[in-house]
Amino acid sequence: MSDVLVVGGGFAGVWSALGAARVLRGRRSVTLVAPGDDLVIRPRLYQANPQDMRVPLDRVLAPVGVRRVPATVTGVDVRRRRVTATGRDGAALDLPFQRLVLAAGSEVVRSEVPGAEHLHDVDTLESATALDRHLHALPAGPGRFTAVVVGAGFTGVEIATELVGRLREIAGPQAERVRVVLVERADVVGPELGPGPRPVIEAALDDLGVELRLGTSLESVAPDAVHLSDGSELPARTAVWTAGVRANPLTTCVPGPRDRLGRLETDEFLQVTGVSGVYAAGDTAAAPVDSEHVALPSCQHALPLGRFAGHNVAADLLGLEKVPFRPDPYVTCLDLGGAGAVFTTGWERTVRSSGEAAKERKRKVNEDWIYPPLDDPAEILRRADHRVSTRRS
Repeated sequence: MSDVLVVGGGFAGVWSALGAARVLRGRRSVTLVAPGDDLVIRPRLYQANPQDMRVPLDRVLAPVGVRRVPATVTGVDVRRRRVTATGRDGAALDLPFQRLVLAAGSEVVRSEVPGAEHLHDVDTLESATALDRHLHALPAGPGRFTAVVVGAGFTGVEIATELVGRLREIAGPQAERVRVVLVERADVVGPELGPGPRPVIEAALDDLGVELRLGTSLESVAPDAVHLSDGSELPARTAVWTAGVRANPLTTCVPGPRDRLGRLETDEFLQVTGVSGVYAAGDTAAAPVDSEHVALPSCQHALPLGRFAGHNVAADLLGLEKVPFRPDPYVTCLDLGGAGAVFTTGWERTVRSSGEAAKERKRKVNEDWIYPPLDDPAEILRRADHRVSTRRS
């Protein structure tokens, strides 16, 4: 039996396990179960060479005594305190626990339009790598260097602006043929991002030559064309879907209220509402940040959610005082490809910087701040402290 069992090998899962290990200090066991061997740096999957965006889990977990089980979780029974899973050899596993942290992440909501099998996404390492390979093997013909991105939210804007540079590099002397079209069913870019950063985003799209199709949705996809709801047909060899996300289906195994994304509602200590001994972190948790806001499904909240959940699940086990979830003040740093980035503060997303100044901050986020330390037990445990700022750790 594991004293603390963590489901999920993403940012929230890893930091939950580390946070628990920091409090328990070897007095009780911590186990993390996840199908892969790596922590995937998911916020970077819109970039080129996504196959490199990962960190070996054993170099983060093993130094502080966290046991790792490479398996795919198939069910959670909170009444019997057991998790079922399938090992890599196909064997059925039964994993009992005293306390559980569900940090299984989220997944893109798949499109069901005709030809959806031709859509790419950047939701997982495998799918982002498949897109990268596709871009480097584009066949000759109409629409060879045309990409249509569906969904102008955070991910859609980042992949659309990044694809301009990626395709131009691939196209070489034919770079003038590169065309990126961003499709959004709402009548504005980034509807969930609000009006604050919108002028900067629109200026960046215009500067890069990204075409906007607002108030429009995807109708169907073929290997060489995309059909939109306005009746247009776009010759295109690449179509990328970014429209919508939902919590991992494992959340349905846990009784309790959920939000519209399927995330489990938690109390301020990240314990699932009405379920003793079960905590949620990352994209599976609809956790209160303050009296008006809940955590967003983002890396920015996944890291502190993991640290706090790990601390509290271990404190619960030992009968210690738990601490309410209090992340750093909310900010947004949106990559805009060759046009730089835009950095905002507050839930209203007030623009503080843009262009190269914001881009430099985005580089620090992507290439430094979100990476865990490796092979160094003291530094790993220091960074696992919930009091350590994500942006200054």
